[in-house]
Amino acid sequence: MANKLRISIAQCNLQVGDIDGNAGQILSAMSVARDEQAADVVVFPELSLSGYPPEDLLLRDGFCAAVAESLVSLAKQVKGIDVVLGYPLQQDGLLYNAASVLRDGDILCTYRKQQIPNYGVFDEKRYFTPGDEACIFDVNGTLLAITICEDIWRPSPTHQAACAGANLVININASPYHADKQGERERVLVQRVRESGLPIVYCNLVGGQDELVFDGASLVVGADETIHHCAPVFDSANVLVEFDDDLRPQVAKSYTLPGREESLYRAMVLAVRDYVGKNRFPGVVIGLSGGIDSALTLAVAVDALGAEQVQAVMMPYRYTSDISVEDACAEAKALAVRYDEIAIESMFDAFIAKLSEKEGMALSDLARQNLQARCRGVLLMAISNETGRMVLTTGNKSEMAVGYATLYGDMAGGFAPLKDLSKTMVYQLARYRNTISEVIPERVIARAPSAELAADQKDVDSLPAYEILDPILEAYIEEDKSIAEIVADGFNEETVRKVAIMVRRNEYKRRQAPPGVKLTARAFGRDRRYPITSRYI
Repeated sequence: MANKLRISIAQCNLQVGDIDGNAGQILSAMSVARDEQAADVVVFPELSLSGYPPEDLLLRDGFCAAVAESLVSLAKQVKGIDVVLGYPLQQDGLLYNAASVLRDGDILCTYRKQQIPNYGVFDEKRYFTPGDEACIFDVNGTLLAITICEDIWRPSPTHQAACAGANLVININASPYHADKQGERERVLVQRVRESGLPIVYCNLVGGQDELVFDGASLVVGADETIHHCAPVFDSANVLVEFDDDLRPQVAKSYTLPGREESLYRAMVLAVRDYVGKNRFPGVVIGLSGGIDSALTLAVAVDALGAEQVQAVMMPYRYTSDISVEDACAEAKALAVRYDEIAIESMFDAFIAKLSEKEGMALSDLARQNLQARCRGVLLMAISNETGRMVLTTGNKSEMAVGYATLYGDMAGGFAPLKDLSKTMVYQLARYRNTISEVIPERVIARAPSAELAADQKDVDSLPAYEILDPILEAYIEEDKSIAEIVADGFNEETVRKVAIMVRRNEYKRRQAPPGVKLTARAFGRDRRYPITSRYI
């Protein structure tokens, strides 16, 4: 066995469908690994050439052919280092989630992912056929095995690699982030090491892709089950891991993982940055109400994009308090963004007048509240159309769950950073953000939440208090508990049943909501696919 095996982990932020751009990143990282790090092997994430997840692009023969063509071109440019690269492989009428070893102009060997996940956000059985064979390659006398993402969550692929004589396992990933996910990964990796006795190099993707955000956090677990956090979280990096002749890993730098609140906040920042940037929007516009949700959304947007790419618009009506206007102005000033005020009184009155004149309608209080929100949505979308800036919506998961939001009003927009964040967590992250710099006025955090769509309105007029509502929602949505089980946890049955009915009734709204970043184990969207028309609660 050779001394000092050197493996470079290329934790990249790649883009779905940008085959040429991804190939360019791969070549650049390969050069760094070979010329600056003197690595023997450089490892890239799962499906790195196509980007992850490519979804139904995989059903287009032209797409897979373009990937294959790029792979051949890349292989010809590989000299002096082995490259472990993930990509979709179309072969004999079947499609595989594959990884190949490129060496000195050739494709040395290819592994086909064996465990094809089909739960939560994953839908790989729609596209891929599972493989069934280990892939082992020799680097100066050390035998390395390749596995792909879900393979490491099941014992058999690692066991198969060990039986084939592997000395070390390389596991390439596109593992999406959610709160507390890193602990789950580490427990699984340690278990695989314990079973096989083999060290594992874990390379993960980083970056935002639609509803998903990938946190990177690549690591190495030694044969003694020691975890080495060798790569940053939420950032791209080329990190070198050096193994001695007993395959004990040494890393140049160890990273401390962020706490839960910092992790959630950074996930939202990265998701917004990449959604806006990869879709080539020149910036964002936000309806700033003076409330907690829009305040946190504004802070996330500025941290993601910079103040110059963010516009805040306050749209007061007669029920908007002076405090809200003052606080919105203070937030915009603290974050140095463009700030505009556009009163909606005349717009609202014009709608009311026309509806009364032509339809003979005298709108109910609820209809008037929704009309206010829709006036604001119309203004924001007009600004978006004129400037090209995308509207960031400000609704949180609690509101999305129970329908405390207006279709084509405050739900109108292109991306929803808080969509998977409960109201309780919104407050916690607002406080966290203020520990970095105080940009959210304290009274925004301290005062009772209100939509300010009616006189003296408070959220508790329509909903249970959030300290009651949010645990019920977490149990019902994220843990799939029944009404009886939630009641057994100590909650009032009438309240639980009311909340469950509200969740069911508002599925149609959520289907029309913009995408938002996944932050929990069970987000609305890809994670939770419930029928709109249903009587079951």
